[in-house]
Amino acid sequence: MLETDLPIAGQGRPDRPASRCRPVHLGHPEIRAWREGDVWHVDAVTPLAAAPRRWTDPLVRWAAAHPERTLVARRGPDGAWIRIGYADMLHRARRIGQALRDRGLSAERPLAILSGNDLEHFQLALGAAYAGIPYAPISPAYSLVAADDGRLRDLIAQLTPGAVYAADGASFARALHAVLPEDVELILGEGVHAARAATRFGDLLDTAVTDVDAANDAVGADTILKFLFTSGSTKQPKAVVTTHGMLAHNQQMLLQTFPFFGETPPVLVDWLPWNHCFGGSHNVGIALYNGGTLYLDDGKPTPAEFARTLDNLREIAPTVYFNVPKGFEMLTEALERDAALRATFFSRVKLFLCAGAGLSQVAWDRLDAVARAHCGESIRIMTGLGMTETSPSSTFGTGDIAQAGYVGVPAPGCRVKLVPVDTKFEARFAGPHVMPGYWRAPDLTAAAFDEDGYYRTGDALRFYDAARPELGFVFDGRIAEDFKLSSGTFVSVGPMRARAIALGAPYVMDAVVTGLNRETVGLLVFPRMEHCRALADLSADADAAQVLASPPVRAMFAHLLADLNAGASGSSTRIERLLPLAVPPSIDQRELTDKGSINQAAVLAHRAALVDDLYADRVPLAVRAGAR
Repeated sequence: MLETDLPIAGQGRPDRPASRCRPVHLGHPEIRAWREGDVWHVDAVTPLAAAPRRWTDPLVRWAAAHPERTLVARRGPDGAWIRIGYADMLHRARRIGQALRDRGLSAERPLAILSGNDLEHFQLALGAAYAGIPYAPISPAYSLVAADDGRLRDLIAQLTPGAVYAADGASFARALHAVLPEDVELILGEGVHAARAATRFGDLLDTAVTDVDAANDAVGADTILKFLFTSGSTKQPKAVVTTHGMLAHNQQMLLQTFPFFGETPPVLVDWLPWNHCFGGSHNVGIALYNGGTLYLDDGKPTPAEFARTLDNLREIAPTVYFNVPKGFEMLTEALERDAALRATFFSRVKLFLCAGAGLSQVAWDRLDAVARAHCGESIRIMTGLGMTETSPSSTFGTGDIAQAGYVGVPAPGCRVKLVPVDTKFEARFAGPHVMPGYWRAPDLTAAAFDEDGYYRTGDALRFYDAARPELGFVFDGRIAEDFKLSSGTFVSVGPMRARAIALGAPYVMDAVVTGLNRETVGLLVFPRMEHCRALADLSADADAAQVLASPPVRAMFAHLLADLNAGASGSSTRIERLLPLAVPPSIDQRELTDKGSINQAAVLAHRAALVDDLYADRVPLAVRAGAR
């Protein structure tokens, strides 16, 4: 493993002068690639080092080595940071674990956590893990945003929890009343629930420790740590069985990929939700596994909440920074205009990594330009591929190649098969970081693995260089999203959607490709309404239809369609119709996951009549190819 201090041509852009990358110690695993018939095997030959048996072993280790070091912190009502150190967290985890154990919680009756990232959630998760009791973090949007309780009711039914935690009784009252069975204990961070008795979170901390340490001794790599629900971006959410060994091994894979995590305790400022694997396993794990500190960011990449993120980043300098594409775009805009923010943020950050979706090349280049202008060097923007079923990380691009879409090579311990499916190669993963299956879903579990025990990801990959497969992979879309036109021609949805987002920046949030069993391809576009409104030069009270019908916005979408069709080679790559949508994606209709990704299948199902109207030319806002 070598120190990376390489000239990077605009982070993968050969049309720009090379700039030096800030030194960061990255691992470069040895890769072996070979072919058996039509199937490719690409494995990391570099061995994976031993990992702790229990997810909480690093907590015990760091509590002894650095008892006062802050593990997690969150701003209190007065704006000051409330900190919990390693030794204090272990003290709390043992008592909470004992309290949950005294209640008879188990895999059959786990702890469900309905609310988001906070100090109580963090303590409950570690307490349950220490006692060997599974917990399930559930998106708070299902309780606080969705008007339909059906999704939350389905998840609770899958889990059959023995106890449920919510941050406060008032905000969660409606959802709790609708879905919580009478025999399930309610634990509240604050407030009361008018219709039922509740245990206060603080009471758990008063529990006398008796046998929880013996329970911890019995925890092994195969013990279930938590249940994580998939985001449902293509199908219904499923409960992924996540074991102690999966997360411990994945963190060891990460440490060997990013050795600098172990050289200086990492500092994270992070908002990514813990009900998703990236925030709750990957990011929390990086801090815990390496004796670092996690600052909870109460901001989000929305116009109303991002100011809090910026306040945090003006004060706390991260060593590594994670966000979703929209978050990086908003951060870049702020960095361009705020010298104080630039001074703190760039002072010690060594790595960026985008979650949830790939960062477009346009956004990538703009962020890199700010870093080069301020620091005189690029900050490495890391690429990779992971998913809930793989803890999440499986591949990373730590070598010289750095560009949007590139996802790198297998991390140590990860084995990859590329299996031909129609016109693409499906990626399949094996290793100690891969789930044993979906909870209480044997048929889904059986279907998720192939005859050799590899997890079928449903993601398509292609080689960056077919002549040099050891250089790794480029993401090639979701196989489940691809379809055929009525002519029998395959349409590759992922690359088309990615181009629409990239070429449509900053006006396009996401896109859905249409055309199944039709003669031509169409595109439904979810616009970034704030940018479209500014382009239209309309007042804040102008509704979405007015904005989208304005001449400047219609002209912009017409130009976008022309750009998308430039160089189109046939019916599968030419988009005949583009429709900007005035109605945003609905979480109730399952069109939008709580991490902001679009459920393509749900959009097409819910808006089937609109798609019919689009092809019948009955939608006034639609733009046709060739129109200006």
